[in-house]
Amino acid sequence: MIARLIVRLVALLALAYLVLPLIVIIGASLTTTSYLAFPPEGLTLHWYKVMLDDPSYVAAFTTSTLLALAATVVGIVLAVPASLALARYDFTGRAALSAMLLSPLVLPYVVLGAALLQYGAAIGLVRSFAALLVGHVIIVMPFVLRSILPLLTPEQRALEEASADLGARPVTTFFLVVLPQIRSGIVAGGLLAFISSWINVELSIFNTTSELNTIPVKMFNYVQYTIDPTIAAVSAITIVVAAVAIILIDLLIGLDMLSEPRQP
Repeated sequence: MIARLIVRLVALLALAYLVLPLIVIIGASLTTTSYLAFPPEGLTLHWYKVMLDDPSYVAAFTTSTLLALAATVVGIVLAVPASLALARYDFTGRAALSAMLLSPLVLPYVVLGAALLQYGAAIGLVRSFAALLVGHVIIVMPFVLRSILPLLTPEQRALEEASADLGARPVTTFFLVVLPQIRSGIVAGGLLAFISSWINVELSIFNTTSELNTIPVKMFNYVQYTIDPTIAAVSAITIVVAAVAIILIDLLIGLDMLSEPRQP
């Protein structure tokens, strides 16, 4: 009994440690003072208006949204056939290919960004939306792969073989049998990929310019010279975007799916 209470207390403290900074930054974005203050001195949406009146912030939000959406779509298009190949076929180099595709999960994004910048400079693909997209696809694709692979169990293979035995073409089997099996993984992986791309600064900073900026890089550059409640308002919107994505994951497929193996 005492041990259970201690575990619950530690869990609550850990949760508070994670949530309180978010509450502080959202509260600071509502202050009427020209400096960051918590608890907020008065309540106002003035700093959100300041942010929206700044074209550079609007452009950065637009770039981040388009970049995250494009990286997520391309990541899913590439991850689905890759996961099918890894789960369904045994070929030479399969383990090495799997390790390479999942390696961005463990490699520092700064290292990836520096490497992509050097390689992109050699082929003329730097400081552009396309260069940002290539980097973001590399870092988001493992999230989709890791969400789909656990759903492609050997037991599910029997359904695909039954479909083929009944005369269905491979394309028909994919859309009517395989895709329903992995749909929840695609949704979960896609949402995680979108969040990962939306908040990334370490890799993006290598390929942004003054005209082409993502919102995390814009915030990173802004706080080096100025700290006022505008940065808290931008942070609050970023927190809301991430929170909405997490809520969507829970409503659509449930957060348990990400941690528990699926039963065939």
